[in-house]
Amino acid sequence: MIDLLRRLVAIDSTSSRSNLAIIDVLESEARRLGFETRRLAYRDARGVEKANLIARRGPAGDGGLALVGHTDCVPFDWAGALGGEVRDGKLFGRGAADTKAFIACALSAAARARPAGTLWLVFTADEEVGCVGARKLVEERALRPRYAIAGEPTRLIPVRAHKGYCLAEIEVAGLEAHSAFPELGRSAVLAAGRLLGAIERIQDELRAERDEQFSPPFTSLNVGLIQGGKAKNVVPGSCSLTLEWRPIPGQDVRRVLSLVEAAAASLGARVTPTRLDAGVSVPGDAPLVRFLEEASERRSETIPFGTELPQLVALGAEACVFGPGDIRVAHRAGEFVPLDELEAAERILVATIDHFCV
Repeated sequence: MIDLLRRLVAIDSTSSRSNLAIIDVLESEARRLGFETRRLAYRDARGVEKANLIARRGPAGDGGLALVGHTDCVPFDWAGALGGEVRDGKLFGRGAADTKAFIACALSAAARARPAGTLWLVFTADEEVGCVGARKLVEERALRPRYAIAGEPTRLIPVRAHKGYCLAEIEVAGLEAHSAFPELGRSAVLAAGRLLGAIERIQDELRAERDEQFSPPFTSLNVGLIQGGKAKNVVPGSCSLTLEWRPIPGQDVRRVLSLVEAAAASLGARVTPTRLDAGVSVPGDAPLVRFLEEASERRSETIPFGTELPQLVALGAEACVFGPGDIRVAHRAGEFVPLDELEAAERILVATIDHFCV
């Protein structure tokens, strides 16, 4: 398992690159374990070749348990990112925690388990840039497992729910003029400022709609980027903002969108949504959640970041998020996964496979 993880870490599978090199390794490993495999290939928006890998062992058809991990990683700029160094009981490298550790555990557990039913291993592309590969699984109805685990670094804590993730680009139009004659123009930056105030009021309004299993327990809004104007002595003719919001499960993702669109319309601004992912919540008493709680000896929790859980639920699965490693060390220099968590995750996945693949 550790050797496999080091091989996976050594492959640069940054989302901007093709993931076919890592898919080649994973397909070879899966076939060695007696899995039938197929690829769902596509080209991303820049024309780069990508693929999801679907491996099945056991009876064909619906049902069984799917272990799902994404093959792509965020960019890196630190020495040793592809080295897979083992030190102080940890394995270091980009993707070591997010989520190549889970993938290595899934393959190792598949080698040890003896399920009576169907086991799926699913390795996706482009999770880090919008769960693109997982969406294609849903679009193509590529499989219909009864149960599924989305591999993510959760510190071996079963995760039953997370908020959604939505993005919109906002363009505020003004009219350029010499700043000495402001009456000849219309400032897009000042209009954007008024829109920011409206967004703050929308945030205050949403605080009344609560889901106490999250912190904060309401849909949060954030304007992370803003840009406008050409020079200090020019009335700005345009201003752009990037707005994100994280809706609580059960809330229509378009609720915030409609409120922002109404505020923007009065200022002559245009709102273009680019991502509308709803929140998702699996019942705490679901059999898979309860089994992972008992096997890990940890109570299930919620998380503030997005995963492929919504897509697995859309495929009809009772699903949960689970895996070794800590998301707080992912996406940064020196990413690592503790070796003892690797071993524990493998043991838990073996038990889960044997219990649910019947």
